[in-house]
Amino acid sequence: MSLTFGPVPSRRFGISLGIDLSPNSKQCNFDCLYCELKASKTVSFQSNSPKVSDIIIEVKQALKKNKNIEVITLTANGEPTLYPYLEKLVDELNLIKENKKILILSNGSTIYKKDIQKILNKIDIVKLSLDCVSNKCFEKLNRIDKSVDCRVIVKSMIDFRKIYKKEFIIEILFVKNLNDNQNEIELLNDTLIKIKPNRIDIGTIDRPPAFDVLPLNFEELNNIANSFKNFPVNVIFKNRPKMQNSYSKDDIINTLKMRPLTKDDIENNFDDNSKKILDILIKNKIVQIIQISHIDFYKVL
Repeated sequence: MSLTFGPVPSRRFGISLGIDLSPNSKQCNFDCLYCELKASKTVSFQSNSPKVSDIIIEVKQALKKNKNIEVITLTANGEPTLYPYLEKLVDELNLIKENKKILILSNGSTIYKKDIQKILNKIDIVKLSLDCVSNKCFEKLNRIDKSVDCRVIVKSMIDFRKIYKKEFIIEILFVKNLNDNQNEIELLNDTLIKIKPNRIDIGTIDRPPAFDVLPLNFEELNNIANSFKNFPVNVIFKNRPKMQNSYSKDDIINTLKMRPLTKDDIENNFDDNSKKILDILIKNKIVQIIQISHIDFYKVL
């Protein structure tokens, strides 16, 4: 199979069957500094695209063979919303998905287009990227095509959220000395408050990037997560360190009031006694566990 891959276990979304909408070459309107694909010229449309019928054949075969698939993920060697037959594909997938969810991993660049908003509204989980809010940072980090305007994207994300009532996730990838300064973080936080995503995923470089840029360490990334108040923030970091701190009942409540924590956060940050206290808080219905796109968060009621 050349158009689908997996299924693979995703800690963020469950068992995923991927669909590559640009299998033969990178076709993207971004050329991000951190991209794991080679640097390439940006484009505003796809010139080489697989047929919907060929994709559906492979998806049906995969669904028949693998009964444990939880999500069907639309992605690409580039930007999936540039795929010219996206609406037809989504309609076809909705007919055969049964109890699976459709997920799209998009850079958010085309969200200003009403036809794209219409298509995304048919998808169960929409993940859009937003690495910067200021134009200077956005253009430098994401190396955008001339068709892309950061200010239009931000406004359109806010507008789209008003009509999209399913699972909406914003992903931010932080790069050392680019979007990790206090000004950019505050701008992002103010914007996220307006967008109102269900979940925020933040990460940093963990594969060899196309350009000479550096990742953040876990402490830096965790500090940024704590600055996004009242949002379920999922910190994506390979081999995160175990801290095993001790927390009292009040410590746990106050911490979860500031930011809901994931199971990974609890496992890596709480010692055994703190976990026992947390279990009591859950039993007494002071803390509840909520699931957002396969990630469990601990939240104060």
